[in-house]
Amino acid sequence: MAQTRRVEVSDLATGSTGEITLDKNLKVGLAQIDVRLGAPAHNLEKHLNFIRQARSQGVDLICFPELSITGYFLEDLVPTMAVRPSPDEPTFQALLAESHDIDILFGFPEMDDRRRFYISTAYLSQGEIIDVHRKTYLSAYRMFDEKRFFAPGDAIHAFDTRFGRIGILICEEAWHISPAYLLWLDGADILIHVAAGPGYGTRADSTELGSASAVDLLSRMYAQFFTAFVLYCNRVGVVDGAIFFGRASAVSPSGQFLAKGPDFDEALVVAHLDLGELKRVRTHLPLLRDERVDLTFEELRRIREARCR
Repeated sequence: MAQTRRVEVSDLATGSTGEITLDKNLKVGLAQIDVRLGAPAHNLEKHLNFIRQARSQGVDLICFPELSITGYFLEDLVPTMAVRPSPDEPTFQALLAESHDIDILFGFPEMDDRRRFYISTAYLSQGEIIDVHRKTYLSAYRMFDEKRFFAPGDAIHAFDTRFGRIGILICEEAWHISPAYLLWLDGADILIHVAAGPGYGTRADSTELGSASAVDLLSRMYAQFFTAFVLYCNRVGVVDGAIFFGRASAVSPSGQFLAKGPDFDEALVVAHLDLGELKRVRTHLPLLRDERVDLTFEELRRIREARCR
């Protein structure tokens, strides 16, 4: 198994002009872990080990990848692996107990009351389930076949935490502009993109992995367009020939990388977020202030009506 490494990069922003969220500084841990397919007990133990490591380093929020509790290529295992998000469910019970002094975001397959299955994330804080997000865009190309086994979620919303307002993007959602745009308008100052992203392709001008390079570009674009922090947490490991590349990262609202993890190896990537930078960047680049939401809404309505004729 790959050796676990720790990567820490200090905040690159300078100066301070006051607080705009509950806490001025946020220390984030991005756990790019290797996950054993269909082995929630094994994976839970790994979550607990990384949480303990993060706690020892003073991390405030630790994030895990998409479907981090079960692994990604579940296929026919979905009905036996899916759970309801409840304080009494064993995985939730164990992680909720750890969340009293460190917030936890992790991925799991969810089952609703009518046995529909979703790719979901849960955000835990101070012993409570703060948010559950269901993936709204499912992948059905290349090696992906999510639509055979999962239903799409039907809501995109930001939510309040003790660090401010956060929005979640699960893998494919980040490759469609509307989820990130909606989260931005809904008040998210931190976008967390969790993924089970395999590596493929190379750039024409280098030997760098094409999919990893594309994610770096996407994260910087979202950070600058939405003047928000963007966190990316991807898994590592090899499953059925798919190689997951990791490279977890944190990007500031000015588009600068605050931290970037290694390719292919497990790591706890730690980044310091100066939340005061949100105010500084938005003062000099008031894109949020000038966004014309009513115009967008009216044009979308016009486009929808034209398509339905």
